[in-house]
Amino acid sequence: MAKVMLIGAGGVAGVAAAKMAQNPDVFGELLIASRTVARCDAIKADIEQRGFGKDGKKTVITTASLDAMDKAATVAMIRAFKPDLVMNIALPYQDLAIMDACLEAGVSYLDTANYEPPEDAHFEYSWQWAYREKFEKAGLTAILGCGFDPGVTQVFSAYAQKHYFDEIHTLDILDCNGGDHGYPFATNFNPEINIREVAAKGSYWVADPAGDKPEVTVENRKAFDKGWWVETAPMAIKRVYNFDQVGEKDMYLLHHEELESLGCNLKGIKRIRFFMTFGQSYLTHLKCLENVGMTRIDPIKFNGVEIVPIQFLRALLPDPASLGPRTKGKTNIGCIFEGVKDGKPVRYYVYNVCDHQECYREVGSQAISYTTGVPAMIGAKMFLEGKWTEKGVHTCEEFDPDPFMAELNVQGLPWQENFDPVMVP
Repeated sequence: MAKVMLIGAGGVAGVAAAKMAQNPDVFGELLIASRTVARCDAIKADIEQRGFGKDGKKTVITTASLDAMDKAATVAMIRAFKPDLVMNIALPYQDLAIMDACLEAGVSYLDTANYEPPEDAHFEYSWQWAYREKFEKAGLTAILGCGFDPGVTQVFSAYAQKHYFDEIHTLDILDCNGGDHGYPFATNFNPEINIREVAAKGSYWVADPAGDKPEVTVENRKAFDKGWWVETAPMAIKRVYNFDQVGEKDMYLLHHEELESLGCNLKGIKRIRFFMTFGQSYLTHLKCLENVGMTRIDPIKFNGVEIVPIQFLRALLPDPASLGPRTKGKTNIGCIFEGVKDGKPVRYYVYNVCDHQECYREVGSQAISYTTGVPAMIGAKMFLEGKWTEKGVHTCEEFDPDPFMAELNVQGLPWQENFDPVMVP
């Protein structure tokens, strides 16, 4: 049985810890570390109250206080606990500091979101891909973005490429949250990260910009690897889609990190887009907050004290971890592919539907945290069982998708297939 050090104590970390406790044959010991140790203690207490275990075995859980930006303290804790894997489910600002600590302490690494500098609302893999040679030379594995999107969406892509396509030409990733938490405005994961993500410019990836005919004004085109980024204003491209078990929803094109790696790794790919659903109330509130400056990420002076408006807003909004008992409805997240197999055209849609209330009954979480925390645990399980262990820094589509796909069905995120999907125009 393995030892895991989990950094973070939010809603996603709580789900990952609970799911590890449901698999004590793999996860023998778990250290939960975060700046606020009381939150770690609360996760431990909830798991113990629920009595998670299997065949008489239980995961031994301890907690500790840690500032993950303090590299020396992180290295010292890793060396004292001696984990087989460090799971970073904290803020993406901390990715590089924790990767540095893992390298120094000699332990492999997994996270759920790629690095984002705190002073710039911009995320990409380049900062973490720069660690490839370091992890290879150290004989260590780093698994990046092992949540749902990114994460499962990349596993879905690898699975489609392995089993159904010779070439994938287009990919649309659709993220639908049909849940209702009853608040006028709240975010389903860390408000600071969520608002920075949705307020950013939209973008999609194309192999050949000459053949692309955008329907809105293009603000920028940037060459990347074997293709191009096409940038638009935030929320400029809208579609309506009818989601299984959710219904018809408005969805908007966003930039998302997995587009970057999938553009490098999918054979024959010509276009990749990412869409997320939003209700009008959310968009209206967000626009108002933007207009009055509450989504700013630069420090300002208030009563002689320096504050960052978006961080102040985060303190005012409901904690995403508290939304579980209030949220009703379902999520539907998946990938629609179009390409060829044996010279014939193929369309394929693979997706998961997750019920908010079922997640709450199982682990005390809403489905957004659940759909991120479960894949993080599965990714750790893949590594600890020797199935995903290639040295270096890797995204999820670079590994064999089959064992991960099998675990999704076992661990609470069953997937469905449609071989004649409605395509997104």
